[in-house]
Amino acid sequence: MVRQMSDKEILRGQLMAQLVEGKLDQKSAAMRLSVTVRQVKRLKRSYLRDGITGLISKKRGQPSNRLTPVSTTDKVTSLIGAHYADFGPTLATEKLNEVHGIDLSVETVRQHMIAAGYWKAKRGQTIRAHPLRDRRPRRGELIQIDGSPHDWFEGRAPYCCLLVFIDDATSELTELQFVDVETTLGYMGALERHIQRHGVPAALYSDRHSIFRVNPLKSMPTDAQTQFARALEQLGIEGIQANSPQAKGRVERANQTLQDRLVKEMRLQGINDQASANQWLPGFMADFNRRFAVQPAVATDAHVPYPGDTDTLQGILSVQDMRGLSKNLSCQYEKTTLQVKSEGHGLALRGAKVTVHRHSDGSMQLRWQGRILAFERVQKPSRQLKKTGQAAPIEGKELNARVDSIMEKRNSIVLATDYPCAAVIMDSRHPAIHSDSTVKAL
Repeated sequence: MVRQMSDKEILRGQLMAQLVEGKLDQKSAAMRLSVTVRQVKRLKRSYLRDGITGLISKKRGQPSNRLTPVSTTDKVTSLIGAHYADFGPTLATEKLNEVHGIDLSVETVRQHMIAAGYWKAKRGQTIRAHPLRDRRPRRGELIQIDGSPHDWFEGRAPYCCLLVFIDDATSELTELQFVDVETTLGYMGALERHIQRHGVPAALYSDRHSIFRVNPLKSMPTDAQTQFARALEQLGIEGIQANSPQAKGRVERANQTLQDRLVKEMRLQGINDQASANQWLPGFMADFNRRFAVQPAVATDAHVPYPGDTDTLQGILSVQDMRGLSKNLSCQYEKTTLQVKSEGHGLALRGAKVTVHRHSDGSMQLRWQGRILAFERVQKPSRQLKKTGQAAPIEGKELNARVDSIMEKRNSIVLATDYPCAAVIMDSRHPAIHSDSTVKAL
């Protein structure tokens, strides 16, 4: 029995023996055991009655009073297997509480998932190779932005990209938007929504994608900038690029969390396309921020309200291209003709330099000296081939089918005539037909 005693119980036995022999007083024993004198008296009575075995805890080998009932354990395991088998313990715990009303600790759910084979214990955290950077003190001082390409809909919709805006001071998601791929207009649309909701931030922190930064060449001016950088300059926002993914670790870690939680939430909600997901995302962001956002070190917000109107903001956050108007007040843009509608003769617009604005919603504007010009799109007529028997050009992948069709037509013509070399023509693609003996025999 003594071998089953803990170190604490062995110490108690030694002190009780000294207490009984008169070598130690009750107050000193209480100080050594970090208990009250009253507790020492209880221990002494147990020692005198049962000896050293009276100091062993009666709870040893007995089930815990807080043990989860077997019926609850079986129900939890069944629910996890049916709905949350690929969830992490934290997210599974949240769903068990929110959806099924079962309130358990994360560690309890983790142990049940490990026992059922739904979760494997992770290895210890590795040593960080990159030093940590302190958060910015105020919300809106620095917004980290990134695009996360992923199979967000698990095959229910095409592979796409999620644009993520996260505040450095609070880890608050300020904007999420699904797009097909990372584009300048996609980021401009996301920034426009951020400004309308929160105001103009002080700086944006991104990677070195060509959307944000021009990789200078010898033939390129040193002051060249991208369309997105030009828009940031007009809005008074500083654009900063990171040297490595680890430098913008906050948004990178957010991407990993979203690739786990967001994917599973959309599966549970039955969301199967980008349009539905984008409408649902504001509610998800609010719940995400409630769980994970932290308070900034300084309460004041660094966002400033945008002083202009919505049209001006949309004009800045657009892809802008210069074009020259012809004498009939038209210009060419992306395989279409833009025809200006002029109320008068429009003499002042002949040869004028106009700016074509493309917005994130697909709309387009034509501006000249601050004025918005009315225009219409006219499709350029396709060049028709002259009737000279010339065949239209084809794609490379259609070449084999075209040649097979030619050979079938040729073979049918040859068979319809009494031509002595019909066999040679029919089998012209067979390498054996070109041997010298075959030709001589024919």
